[in-house]
Amino acid sequence: MCAVHQPNLFPRLTTLAKLFAADTWIVLDDVQFTRRDYQHRTRLAVLSDPDRTRWLSIPTHLPQGRQTAIRDALIADPASARRRTEAMIRQEYRTSPHWPALHSALEPVWAAFDTGRTAAVAETSTRVLLDLLGWNGRVLTASRLPARPERSERLADLTAATGAGAYLCGTGGMTYLDPAPFTARGITVAPFLPPTTGIWATARCVTSLWALAHLGPTGLSSRLRALTGSPDSLEAAA
Repeated sequence: MCAVHQPNLFPRLTTLAKLFAADTWIVLDDVQFTRRDYQHRTRLAVLSDPDRTRWLSIPTHLPQGRQTAIRDALIADPASARRRTEAMIRQEYRTSPHWPALHSALEPVWAAFDTGRTAAVAETSTRVLLDLLGWNGRVLTASRLPARPERSERLADLTAATGAGAYLCGTGGMTYLDPAPFTARGITVAPFLPPTTGIWATARCVTSLWALAHLGPTGLSSRLRALTGSPDSLEAAA
């Protein structure tokens, strides 16, 4: 099963869960960088109250203006952005009993700031969280795979390039996706619709760091495996 997603900075729980459910994550690195999306900012939730949030942004420079691809976006001041990002996350989650494991796992993210590229930091943050949860899938890059330009055709082509038989689609994608290109390639479109209660109540709004700090890697991994472990789980959720 394949999921295609932009590199998000400490992605929301819905995004992380979708990637966890897939065997392959294709990093959509060659689409336009848009500031309203989550690849350059994330919402941190207070550990004791996930409804209390604040934005964490990485100031980003776009060398080609609005046409700049995600992979080409540059961090305006990498050293300052690293210090601020690290300090804000520590401030919110250092009181968690799971903070030592989380803090240690985040070291590669801080090192990624040295690349000067927003996408590198965002992708590394997602990889680190997936690794922490015990995900054993593979990560590929969209710009290195053959695909037609039209949106649904491109997603179908990218999925086919991995040899996957199913494309895992979130609620946003289901609003625009044309299933015809997938059907033509013998690919199933599988809706990914997680619950909306408990830890999922704020899953579309805040970073998955909150759930990790709240439950710990083992606890969150168990929740995600329970969500995706049944062959009928995605169909039932739909």
